[in-house]
Amino acid sequence: GVGFKTAMKVLDKGRLHIAAVCVGAAERMLADALRYAMERQQFGQPIVEFQLIQAMLADSKTEIYAARCMVLDAARRRDDGEDIATEASCCKLFASEMCGRVADRSVQIHGGAGYVCEYAAERFYRDVRLFRIYEGTSQIQQLVIARNMIKAARG
Repeated sequence: GVGFKTAMKVLDKGRLHIAAVCVGAAERMLADALRYAMERQQFGQPIVEFQLIQAMLADSKTEIYAARCMVLDAARRRDDGEDIATEASCCKLFASEMCGRVADRSVQIHGGAGYVCEYAAERFYRDVRLFRIYEGTSQIQQLVIARNMIKAARG
C-alpha cells in the first residue's frame, strides 16, 4: 500500500512546521535581546554599543534569515508537489539547532537577568530545547538527509 509513503509526507509537513515555529521563536528572542541590549546600561552606555553584543545580535539575525529562506523554499517546493523529504529534514535540523543557539545568545546578552523568570529569555532557553527532539531528533534528521543523499547518488 501507500501507508508508509503517506506517513512520511505527514512527517515532512510536521518537520517543516517545526522549522517555521523555530524561526518565529528565534525572531522573538532576538527582538527581546535587542530591546534589552538597548536599555541595559553598563559603563555609562547601552550594552548594544559593545562589539561582542553586536556580534551576537548579527550572528542571530544571519542564522534566522538563513532558516527563514530554507523554510520558505521548502514550503514552496511542497506546494508545487515536490518530494521534500530531504529539504524538510534539512530545515528541521538547521532551524531547531539555530533556535537553540539564538536562545543561548539571548540569555548571554541578558546576563544574569536572562536566567531568571522575569524575562522570557529564560523560558525560551528551556522550551526551545524540545524543538531538537520531537518530529525526530537532530541526529535522526542527519541520518535521513545522508540516506537520501546516498540513495539519490546511487540512482
